[in-house]
Formats: sequence, structure tokens, C-alpha cells
Amino acid sequence: MPDEFKNRSILVVDDEERMVRFIRLNLEHDGFHVLPAYRGYQALDVLRQDLPDLILLDVMLPDLDGFEVLRIIREGNSVPVIMLTAKSEEDDRVRGLELGADDYITKPFSPRELVSRVRAVLRRTEAANLASRSEPIVVDDRLKMDFGRREVWIDNELVKLRPTEYRLLYHLVQNAGWVMTYDQLLTKVWGYEYRDEAHYVRLYINYLRQKLEKDPSTPKYILTERGVGYRFVDFKKALAENSDKD
Repeated sequence: MPDEFKNRSILVVDDEERMVRFIRLNLEHDGFHVLPAYRGYQALDVLRQDLPDLILLDVMLPDLDGFEVLRIIREGNSVPVIMLTAKSEEDDRVRGLELGADDYITKPFSPRELVSRVRAVLRRTEAANLASRSEPIVVDDRLKMDFGRREVWIDNELVKLRPTEYRLLYHLVQNAGWVMTYDQLLTKVWGYEYRDEAHYVRLYINYLRQKLEKDPSTPKYILTERGVGYRFVDFKKALAENSDKD
């Protein structure tokens, strides 16, 4: 039976190299892909570049402490975060949870506890995402999507998408308004081993535009950020502005 979390990326943030190495060995043994960071600002850079599926974040960091890193993350990102700390005081646990942490592990911890907590948080996040995707997404009068049902409509007609096209569209829409680089899209849609295959992204973007855009040569939904990647139009902002006008 395939592992539901195989190759999911985990950003591990801790200034102790031995701790990062310990976590990395155990997570990679369980099929995860680990992205290491040793400083708060470095962690934020990795988050923006690689879009990990979960973050293990130590409280005690030399530049920004873990609480400040978490606060910055929660200003615009809902990626699940598990706080790591050598402290066991209840105030620290409460503060982390109030700032938006999804779980809390106190050092020292066993490999079994670590993997179990990571899987539990990913499972809860998946369930929450599935529930949120059950509501149709209305981009405009022409384009509607329902990721819960895996359906896309153009002018009220169902559009047939291949699985790869669907996954690509999902990640673009979930990050609407943000530029997604070739590396990010390749990692999320195809996997880490395809990070040098930028032509895959261009090819499938073209497929999507042929099916979704009224004029694929002048796209309205999937916009090119030349030399960087692609961005799905920020339809949420447009809808909010139109609502304010009404």
C-alpha cells in the first residue's frame, strides 16, 4: 500500500546541527524530504522558495526566535508548524499555540514520537484542506472550480483535465496572486527529481491555457512571470474589490 506522505517536504529549523541531523535521518528514513535551516531569516527564505508541507521550528534561534518566525509565517501562510523546544513551561506551549502553531514537541523526544506527531499534523491538515475544498471556487462569471469534486467549469460546461493538469491548476489556484517558480511547481506537481525539467511546466501551462483561457495567446487567468514562473490571477482580491463597490 503506498505511503500517503511519501516525499512530503519538511522544513527543519534548529541552530544545533546535531539536532537537525538527528531529525533529518529519522524523517528521511520514513520517506520524507527534509529542508534544513539554522537561522530564522534563513527559514523564511526557504519557506518562500520551496513551499514545504510542514515546518519543525525550534523556539531558541540566534537571530529571530521561533515565536517571531511563527508570527511572520502566520501573516500570510497557513503551512502547518510544530514547535520544538527544550523548555517544558506551559506558558511557552500556550504562546506557540496562540500564535498559530499546530503542535508542540518538548526536547528530548524519540524518533517514534517525532514521526508520529508529523504524520498526525499532516493528516489533520489534509482533512481540513479537503473540507475547505468542498466549497466551489468562483473565479469570475466564466470560470468555476470545485477541488473537492475535482471539477472545473468554463461557461457552465465541465472541462476535462488530465491528472497532472489538475494538480498544476490546484497549486496555482491555492497560491493565487503569488508567483510560483518553476522549481516550486515541479516539486509540488512532479516531485523533487524533476526540478531541472522546466519544460514540463511550460508544456502543461500551455495545455491548461488551451482549455481555460478564452484567448490562450493573451491569458487572463494563468499569467507568465518571465524568467521566474507563473502566477494565477488574484481573483480573491478582485472579488473583494467588486464587493466593496456594490
